[in-house]
Amino acid sequence: MEDCQKLGLTKAIGVSNFSSKKLDDLLRIAKIPPAVNQVEMNPLWQQKKLREFSAEKGIHITAYSPLGARGTPWGGDRVMECQVLKEIAQARGKTIAQVCLRWIYEQGASVIVKSFNKERMKENLAIFDWELTAEDIQKIDQIQQFKGVPGLEFISDEGPYRSLLELWDEEIQF
Repeated sequence: MEDCQKLGLTKAIGVSNFSSKKLDDLLRIAKIPPAVNQVEMNPLWQQKKLREFSAEKGIHITAYSPLGARGTPWGGDRVMECQVLKEIAQARGKTIAQVCLRWIYEQGASVIVKSFNKERMKENLAIFDWELTAEDIQKIDQIQQFKGVPGLEFISDEGPYRSLLELWDEEIQF
């Protein structure tokens, strides 16, 4: 990828699902650091350690599954059914989806949304004319963390990852 960037074939290098440890390992050998790390991130999987590490290193975070990937084999309903998020949405006159997207935006991350519904696309864009309160942020910070994409398909006795703790560099709790 570094050669591609040097040749002008790409403007930037990005990685996906890198933990702080994997980023640190990469930065030790890379001549060109990644510009972005695309990871699962939402109010129920906040990635605090990774966000802090990435900010220190100048690596932007892009969030996927901002609403918990409801309806997919790897996702679920936990984000969209979170009582804390429901209460914040109701108090602000917003949807849970808007609260989640706004929270990610306020963390300085970009977000990947997926919708083919015109009304939801409009709703997704209606997050820039309001802010979460300090109290809202405090409530969101207290939400129990749950990773929606555990990565079981990457675990094998033949390696390179023999356990989820090894895959996620112990940055995940089960």
